[in-house]
Amino acid sequence: MNPLLDFHLQQTRRQFFGQTGLRAGSIALASMMGRDMANAAVAQVHPPLPGLPHFAPKAKRLIYLHMNGAPSQLDLWDHKPGLQAFFDKDLPESVRNGQRITTMTSGQSRLPVAPSMFKFQQYGQSGMWASELLKYTSKIVDDIALMRTVHTSAINHDPACTFVMTGSEVPGKASLGSWLAYGLGSESNDLPSFVVFTPTFPAASQAQALFTRMWSSGYLSSKYTGVALRGQGDPVLYVKNPPGVDPSDRRTMLNALSKLNEINHSRIGDPEIQTRIANYEMAFRMQTSVPELTDLSKESKATLDMYGPDVNRAGSFTHSAILARRLIERGTRVVQILHRGWDQHNNLPKLLRGQIEDTDQATAALVMDLKQRGLLNDTLVVWGGEFGRTVYSQGTLTKDNYGRDHHPRNFCMWMAGAGVKGGTTYGETDDFSYNIAKDPVHINDLNATILQLMGIDHTRFSFKFQGLDQRLTGVEEHHPVKGILA
Repeated sequence: MNPLLDFHLQQTRRQFFGQTGLRAGSIALASMMGRDMANAAVAQVHPPLPGLPHFAPKAKRLIYLHMNGAPSQLDLWDHKPGLQAFFDKDLPESVRNGQRITTMTSGQSRLPVAPSMFKFQQYGQSGMWASELLKYTSKIVDDIALMRTVHTSAINHDPACTFVMTGSEVPGKASLGSWLAYGLGSESNDLPSFVVFTPTFPAASQAQALFTRMWSSGYLSSKYTGVALRGQGDPVLYVKNPPGVDPSDRRTMLNALSKLNEINHSRIGDPEIQTRIANYEMAFRMQTSVPELTDLSKESKATLDMYGPDVNRAGSFTHSAILARRLIERGTRVVQILHRGWDQHNNLPKLLRGQIEDTDQATAALVMDLKQRGLLNDTLVVWGGEFGRTVYSQGTLTKDNYGRDHHPRNFCMWMAGAGVKGGTTYGETDDFSYNIAKDPVHINDLNATILQLMGIDHTRFSFKFQGLDQRLTGVEEHHPVKGILA
């Protein structure tokens, strides 16, 4: 059943002609207002909602680097030198305090403490602690705000990733990128407002599946769903014209198709028809804009060298990072890079090293590149996973090998760029990096902070669906993390 169609079929003759008259009057009025007004109305393909942003934004665009699988905070950011004295000792029950753990380690006879085998030192003028693994990111610590006390209620990957990206463990909600595309639109008429990359990752990695719900528009119009650019073959499937089809022929076909869709829309009023028309038009524009976007021939050698040897390998994290910068330069509102393989239940030292080698240089280069171009002043960069890793080892523990299970109680994320107080370390954990000691940051506090920096009051940003005012930050009380704001 189609409620819109049923409604129109059940209209009386008087209702039909009354509404038709109003539509005809609107058409006549638009015609009388002249061509300039009509052109002005369609000048921006992705306009913001009326009244948004709520206040002057610090950030105009967002690049979100999601390390899918949960990076170990103990081996990267949360320095716990005192753990060396607890090597292979059981985690004190007073620390765990009866908290749930996954079935992957709940059957172990012991929960032996595994200190990080990696050395930590302080970097930058801020003296921020970081692991020796972070050879390149350690160079930008004075530009980032590190949050060590992010926490979530989800203990498994799929619900945790859904929570991070949509503010809820329940599938079907709108993602962060979709919310921003919906509310703030985009400055580009030739590229999507929200773009997603799912780059390659080291072959030995323990990778979790990625689900499109992480960049889906959920209950919002489907035109706000993230557009995934592929790393192999055509960046977007079926955007290119088939052999023998000239662009002028494609334009003629789209004009005819648009007229048919407009007729259908006038009959049943389904808003998704307008979305379909807009998507066809965007695809036509992308036939020109995407090849120009992916052409790195005009990038300087210094820039390419800064990103690293994989910068020209399509589909790599490095290639995705430089394209993220090029996208936001061209007006795209949100770019999301989801890098898989961070789920290290065993053989963590080797596997984590591989993940860092795949991403560290390009991550730092992206921030430095944005800064050199003056783009970091109004671009927000976010880095993190969906939860953390346990202080105790999963499986066999030795001095140079161990694994870590899922740990939702506390983990590390960082932000850099517009409105962020660089060189800041926020929040404290206990001696085992197992519980929060000071300044907790809920996932939706994090999302509220992102919205705040983008000029949006999260409590006033909602969408009516199924009788509820849906919000990215949910119905519980959450607040921006003021301690990291400049």
